[in-house]
Amino acid sequence: MQLIVEAVAGRESCWQMSKDPFIQYHDQSGRDALLERLKSRRGHGPLLRFSIRAPQTVSSRHWQLRLVVLGISDLLNGVNFNSAYFPAFVATRAQVAQRPPAMANLSRSEVIKSKPIGDGLNVFRDSFNSLCKDLGLSSSVDGWQHIGHEGLQSLALDLASALLVLPASRMLRSNSGNKNFFEDLLRLNSAVNSDDFDIERVTPLLKAVINNESDDIIWDKAYAAVTEFTPPPRPLPFLNQTPWSNATSSIVNSSEHRKYVDDVLKDELGSSLYIGVPGFYDAFFGDVEELESISQAVFAQCQEGGEPIFSDEGGWRDWPNEAKEPEVLKWFAEKIDQFLGFTTDHRNVPRRLLAQPNQPLEGSTAERKLDIGFVNNLDADDISKCHWSEILVIGELKSKPGSDTLSKTWRDLARYAREVFFAQDTRRFVLGFTLCGSIMRLWEFDRLGGIASSPFDINQDGLQFVSVVLGYLWMNKTQLGFDPTILEADGEKYIEIMRHGRKERLVIDETMKRAGCVAGRATTCWKAHLADDDTRAPLVIKDSWQYPERDEEGELLREATEKEVINVARHYCYKTVHVAGERDDVRGNVRRNLDISKATNYFVQQKKAESSMLPPKLSGMDSSWRGRSTADTINRKRSSSSLNAPLPPKKRTCSNSPTKREQTPSTHNRIRRRVIVRDCGTPIYKASSCVAMVAALEGCIEGRRFAERDVSIGNLMMNEDVDNPSWPSFLIDLDLAIRSEREEPSGARSKTGTRAFMAIGVLLGEKHSFMHDLESFFWVLLWICIHYNGPAEKPTVVHRFDKWNFSETEELAESKKGAVVYEGDFKRMVEENIRPYYKSLQPWLNRLRKVVFPNGGRWEKEDRGLYSRMKEVLREAQRVLNVAAE
Repeated sequence: MQLIVEAVAGRESCWQMSKDPFIQYHDQSGRDALLERLKSRRGHGPLLRFSIRAPQTVSSRHWQLRLVVLGISDLLNGVNFNSAYFPAFVATRAQVAQRPPAMANLSRSEVIKSKPIGDGLNVFRDSFNSLCKDLGLSSSVDGWQHIGHEGLQSLALDLASALLVLPASRMLRSNSGNKNFFEDLLRLNSAVNSDDFDIERVTPLLKAVINNESDDIIWDKAYAAVTEFTPPPRPLPFLNQTPWSNATSSIVNSSEHRKYVDDVLKDELGSSLYIGVPGFYDAFFGDVEELESISQAVFAQCQEGGEPIFSDEGGWRDWPNEAKEPEVLKWFAEKIDQFLGFTTDHRNVPRRLLAQPNQPLEGSTAERKLDIGFVNNLDADDISKCHWSEILVIGELKSKPGSDTLSKTWRDLARYAREVFFAQDTRRFVLGFTLCGSIMRLWEFDRLGGIASSPFDINQDGLQFVSVVLGYLWMNKTQLGFDPTILEADGEKYIEIMRHGRKERLVIDETMKRAGCVAGRATTCWKAHLADDDTRAPLVIKDSWQYPERDEEGELLREATEKEVINVARHYCYKTVHVAGERDDVRGNVRRNLDISKATNYFVQQKKAESSMLPPKLSGMDSSWRGRSTADTINRKRSSSSLNAPLPPKKRTCSNSPTKREQTPSTHNRIRRRVIVRDCGTPIYKASSCVAMVAALEGCIEGRRFAERDVSIGNLMMNEDVDNPSWPSFLIDLDLAIRSEREEPSGARSKTGTRAFMAIGVLLGEKHSFMHDLESFFWVLLWICIHYNGPAEKPTVVHRFDKWNFSETEELAESKKGAVVYEGDFKRMVEENIRPYYKSLQPWLNRLRKVVFPNGGRWEKEDRGLYSRMKEVLREAQRVLNVAAE
């Protein structure tokens, strides 16, 4: 049994525990101490006794005590305690039990009748009467309007807590897909405690309780209040609303220190790595020509002779017993040569094993090494320098078999996949493997995360090992994950599109942008031109992997173009990419419809995904209550078909099935969409002068009126080429945008974008507003002035601001607030960090700060006039700088 008890004070946060070594604690640290103390008693059986006493100076209406007990079975049954609003509280016999079967099928009215409220809400009524008495108000609904917002919010919390302990709350069914109504009330409690609490939503419930209405009416009002706060089951938020999640693609101007990048990569991958997926080998190796027959022939030769190199009793004859890295690398290379020597297939194999675990590969921002892999370079040896662009298959070596099931091992391999994705702009997915001792597992990484086969012992299943090695050597480029829609001829790369019923060829001139991530949109942009256009008018091809639920960026651009919206990249063509005649999506085309719900760790990962969507007070609890780990065991006598063997049904210890959702991790998907626009430029940080950069920023602010969100230095473009018909400045990359014909909040609690440029309010979880985007323009300008020293020099890394890429969101929000709140501090920070090229913009940065953060504070209400005030500052800066230059 596992219990977590949470004690929360309202205005007063000082508590004492009568039977524990610590006497007094405050705020978060005290709460953590209580949780740790209680969790340490898990092994002492079901009896839990503790008492908490509030200081006598705290009146009953100023504090509350909420008991939340979360177990892996069901809810509390039979908790005896004194009033939560009295100075003492004692909980005894906290026994975890399932809901009585007799109650399971009762109707709402039958439950209400069998479990009456009685005097269960009298404590709340006493609290209300006490509050009214203190304020000199009538203790009836007539005095309601004279209680301030804070008082009403406190009352609502008191009532929600009181409803939680009523026996009926655990018996009543949920109307919102949760386990029961108790769970709905938990979410109501959290919602009431939020900053955007609206008392009107629970007013009918409060009035019903104060007026001593019947139980039926009170519960009806409670259901109505919960419905207001709890929408029906929906896809996980990152599908329909895409709240911000930390991603390696958002790192900008950073040294990419491994420790920090690994932390961000861990957040990026989250619960998206699945192991033991049935059918993996057939999906990715099954189409390799003649692989099965040739592998069997090669393996047969491995077993021939008086001293075969493989035997059923001992496995591979010369396998290094301790599986140390240098010995395994040497052994692996020798086996490849032997396998190729045994085959009569004479197909060209321009590949070899790369074994340079101590040699950094070229092409990384920071030094990155690869344990083992297959490389597209026959001349590669132990001392030659290789580039990440040459890596075809990635591998990770560990000496201990137990490392196979460690998530750290998986993320080490994912780090290599990130480097390959970034260096190879036509890579759709990356194949790899881990070899932990003699335990091998095959991996595939794509824009949803990563999936892996079941493990197998290469000394037990030699044929499988031979097939894997030859498969990696003989796969064609499409099977390895390269994009077959990017074609090559006469040394040129190109794509073909159908536009207005006519086929057009677009020749790719250069790669403009490649997002550095594993899971995500993975935006890639190429500069191109029409093959039959003598003027070579520039076009931009943009590929990105989008959630199907999101509006298509191409449609947004087409609409903006038709409306002649200025300073937004103009539409030329858009389509969903198809590969092999099928829509190019991750679940179907990349993963070949493999069912990750049958992965051995699916249940654990699903629980992790669900808990990450819970309110912080729940999701932050010890992870062990969320679900049991599923062991990924290895049968030592596994046959060569083991990678495709169906998994047995998972045993469940809980009697209740998990709540059904409309979307689960197994149904998440991303589709590759291709947008072509006829505006091509360079990022504004490459401007030829300060004046040009400021003018471009002003133009981009104007373009933002059409579409909200995702303001970053990579999305603000400019054009200084007089022969280029593109806008002088414009916004590109609208795949996270929403229509913004009216300047009003979008209503989405979203945190999407590049961390360094995110508004403070967005970092703190506020609903999105156009005001946040305008603030982002300020952060972009500040960032450019600090990191760039003109178009000719590479950007610098500034340690103070590099941390913005990796800080927790709340910490980053506080850092940004500290940077702008005091004028003197801001001016000193700019003076110490601004680059010489932008020194003349120093006073204008402060003027813009005053406009965006009046009196050093954040905006409290939306102000459409902020557009014009920001543009006025930028126009005045241009005028003064132009005069100074004359």
